[in-house]
Amino acid sequence: MNHGNETYRALAGCYDEMTEDVHYAAWADFLEKLFSRETRPIKTVLDLACGTGTMSFLLAARGYEMIGVDFSPEMLAIASNKTLAGEGIPPIFLCQAMEKLDLYGTVDACVCLLDSINHVTNPEKLYKALQRVHLFLEPGGLFVFDVHTPQHLEALDGGIFLDETEDDYCVWRTDYHPKRRVCTYVMDVFHREGSMWARETEIHEEKAYSPEELTAYLQQVGFTQIRQYGNRKLRPPRDGEERIFFTARKAETTE
Repeated sequence: MNHGNETYRALAGCYDEMTEDVHYAAWADFLEKLFSRETRPIKTVLDLACGTGTMSFLLAARGYEMIGVDFSPEMLAIASNKTLAGEGIPPIFLCQAMEKLDLYGTVDACVCLLDSINHVTNPEKLYKALQRVHLFLEPGGLFVFDVHTPQHLEALDGGIFLDETEDDYCVWRTDYHPKRRVCTYVMDVFHREGSMWARETEIHEEKAYSPEELTAYLQQVGFTQIRQYGNRKLRPPRDGEERIFFTARKAETTE
């Protein structure tokens, strides 16, 4: 999923095939467990940094009215060509940066998944993005997001990974900068074009935000009842988990 200032030109066309190991249905199940704990019904949901729209369509098929927002026109072009599996209202897609989020109205919940928050490496932009999410949530509305933990991003330093499909081959190298607290991914993407291969290079970054920093940002923006969960688990995070989830609520009434 697109997560920041990158446009994912090289990855957009093969993103879905490269992420087939992401168990989107299990993610959706966890979201619905969180939604079911709310006292107010959740009908309209913003999928922030929706990428190619897989989660937007999955939740739409489960009966939610979905708005997908992403910075990448290439990723949204893939999303717009998908069709809704089953009954439901097809998602609406908007091309916007997180910190410039501008909806036509409010939503009952916002989800921002697959460490999209980490990809906003400028803390000022992240703060503005959180302000915009807060603005467009209904009073009492729920915000759900996940992040890679700092320990996980540090552990990726010096790693080399590869993904391949029949027509695409992606090699990515990781480098963690302790002072910046940023993990840089240099991705070489090879697309098959007839008997030849075309190579493109993309660079993406993820910032290691501590849970304490994120909690402080959420509080400063005005969110309340901030909770942390383990990786798709309805329990507190444990030491060594690669990913943790946050939920936060917009107050029912604003003073």
